[in-house]
Amino acid sequence: MGARLRWFIVFLLFLGGGISYLDRAALSIAAPLIADDLDLDPARLGIVFSSFFFGYALFCFVGGWASDRFGPKNVFTLAMTVWSVFCGLTAVATSLAVLLVVRVVFGMGEGPFSATANKVVSNWFPRREQATAVGLANAGQPIGAALAGPVVGTIAVLAGWRISFVVIAGIGLVWVVAWALLATDRPEQHRWLGKVEREEMEQERAKPPAVTARLPLSAYLRRPAILATAFAFFGYAYILYFFLSWFPTYLVKAQGLSIGTMGVVNAIPWVIGCIGMVLGGFVCDRIYQRTGRALFARKLILVGSLAIAAVCVALAGIVTGVAGVVALMAVSVFFMYLTANTYWAIILDTVEEGRVGSVGGFVHLIANLAGIVAPSVTGFIVEWSGSFAGAFVLTGAIAIVGALSVAVFVRSPAAAVEAPTPLHPSLAGVVTPRR
Repeated sequence: MGARLRWFIVFLLFLGGGISYLDRAALSIAAPLIADDLDLDPARLGIVFSSFFFGYALFCFVGGWASDRFGPKNVFTLAMTVWSVFCGLTAVATSLAVLLVVRVVFGMGEGPFSATANKVVSNWFPRREQATAVGLANAGQPIGAALAGPVVGTIAVLAGWRISFVVIAGIGLVWVVAWALLATDRPEQHRWLGKVEREEMEQERAKPPAVTARLPLSAYLRRPAILATAFAFFGYAYILYFFLSWFPTYLVKAQGLSIGTMGVVNAIPWVIGCIGMVLGGFVCDRIYQRTGRALFARKLILVGSLAIAAVCVALAGIVTGVAGVVALMAVSVFFMYLTANTYWAIILDTVEEGRVGSVGGFVHLIANLAGIVAPSVTGFIVEWSGSFAGAFVLTGAIAIVGALSVAVFVRSPAAAVEAPTPLHPSLAGVVTPRR
């Protein structure tokens, strides 16, 4: 029961991640209709896309800190309630100003998701399974984004774009009820476990006692390895949010697809990306289990895959024809998502359990500044040049720099100059870079 229960919790996170990206991608799918209805040019539409991330990026950190302080169950319950309600309120937007306010608060609600999910995995899973668990938990996100095209596109065409936001908001509120009834912060708290099962699960998860002296949060946030991981995550997020925000509009405006056809075509890279999301955690854990070198496994997947994703997205801006663009974006999204679990796995490998939420939230905050930059910059590039080509190439260049930062600054033990006593015996193979 213990093992099945923790994978059931991952299934709930999988569904929650799917809903989060269904809600988040809805605006991009409906964007051509909203732009016409509210008279938004590309520059203003880019600002609307970015507004979500003003709230989202800040609450990535706030949510991670809150999950350490108040527990991930409470944080999830409040966060998804807020984002579902404000996703629905998108339907009442009648002007640019109202739409911006709704999107900012919507972003605040979604901000805690990833750092809090990471905290749940840290609480429920032994280290050998954590990257796999994170991968499966996050795999719902590209599935949700893939469903956004057909679901939101169909509803928008049949009943209007406003109704589509009300429908998907209701789905989120149903998940909130299920999570509140079925989830707990830690396995030993769950009512489905008997006494013997609780003891067995705790023994399976058991770690040697941590050193009593804990480093302050600021000590982690100054580490070059943490900062490099955050910047690489920024490169990943730049690809993600460029694709999430602007690719549907690109297919309609630059490739001439109808809303219905665009919804189906746009789903293809997301489905391929889901495969990458699941495989990334699995492959990363297998390399770690075979080599005994956790950090090596994370870096190998992150640097190589992010570099391939960067090259493909840049090439997508150069080729002509919808088939070539979609194929390159599918490859890019696959390799981008192959790295998705490695950022969190590096945090789980190098940060003591009591700081996982806060450090993860900080790294996620830095990454999601890309959500502010990418949509706005893309909008201005398209408005100024009349073409998407420069935006594709810029996206690839930023991701390449992120991959290189991890290759240089996230060092293996052999490359480290000093090896202080680890915070935790389970982290004995991870060396803190010299500050």
